[in-house]
Amino acid sequence: MIDLVNGSGSYVYDQNGTAYLDFMSGIAVSNLGHKNPKVMQALHEQSQKIWHSSNLYTNHLQESIAEKLTMGKNYLAFFCNSGTEANEAAIKLARKATGRPKIISFLQSFHGRTYGALSATGQPQLQQGFFPIVEGFDYVPYNQLEALKELLDENVAAVMLEVIQGEGGVIPAEKAWLQAVAKLCKANGSLLIIDEIQTGMGRTGNFYAFEAYQIEPDIITLAKALANGIPVGAMLGKKELAEAFGPGSHGTTFGGNNLAMKVAETVVSQINQPEFLADVKAKGAFLKAELAKLTGESEKVVEVRGEGLMLGVQLDSAETLQTVIQTLKQEKLLAIKAGGNVLRLLPPLTISQSELEKGVAIINQAILQ
Repeated sequence: MIDLVNGSGSYVYDQNGTAYLDFMSGIAVSNLGHKNPKVMQALHEQSQKIWHSSNLYTNHLQESIAEKLTMGKNYLAFFCNSGTEANEAAIKLARKATGRPKIISFLQSFHGRTYGALSATGQPQLQQGFFPIVEGFDYVPYNQLEALKELLDENVAAVMLEVIQGEGGVIPAEKAWLQAVAKLCKANGSLLIIDEIQTGMGRTGNFYAFEAYQIEPDIITLAKALANGIPVGAMLGKKELAEAFGPGSHGTTFGGNNLAMKVAETVVSQINQPEFLADVKAKGAFLKAELAKLTGESEKVVEVRGEGLMLGVQLDSAETLQTVIQTLKQEKLLAIKAGGNVLRLLPPLTISQSELEKGVAIINQAILQ
């Protein structure tokens, strides 16, 4: 068993002092790597002040990070503790704001494991043992329009989706399809909820993945990398939805606490810079191009897909995937699966070119052997 007890940059270290090249980032959490100096400084500074004050009082740190996340757009922010909580808030807001009961999400999606978020997740195998789940959810095929059109009626509060399905197999949305979904929602009076929990915070080379699609969601959910490992989540909703979330409608004890907000502000300030995001795109393009060569070199590799530093290598079977992941671990590189047979690669956005090249060499060896 590996017990990770330390980390630095793109490396993590187990209880025996063994170093592993981290191509997981805690499942897209440590986007700025481990022991990021500015993050550590922010955490230390706030730890010497107040950690928690409750949402009964004004919190200038919440206001500051909200401004950074909304980027001058027509959104307000609600802070919580995790991605599943952000999605629970989004589901509640959509139903209350529209007065409609139904939510449409997509097969192979993943939105969390609490009851509402699990009910929005289009993976029946994850729902087994927990029935009855929350009613009012329908699931349709991803990147297809016909089934969505059939279900989209005056009872649909929202359509909920990931721009790249992460747990489902690193499946990117087709641009024309996502733009069509946005138009259908608007015409039907349904809200569009974009789950950016895994794809946000620069992971795809854009601060938000949806920015590459020229759409404007009604609700955006965030978590994972927002505070680089300190638990925090956020829901951004258009200002006109605020009336539906008046006092007493929704709340959280720890959400928006001073410690998490100080760290999140520091994380966002580092990531949401043109030079930083351009660097992520360049490194992602390099990694994808190198991995794509495997499709012509091994029958085990079916496809390489994804954006930025969120990439998936689809292999020929679940058995091959397990063998590859174990081999990578033996060669001191950590990676994770997605779907049934996809090797998911999520290195820190701060990974160096030489570390990327080292990772490519290890992955090539593990797949080609």
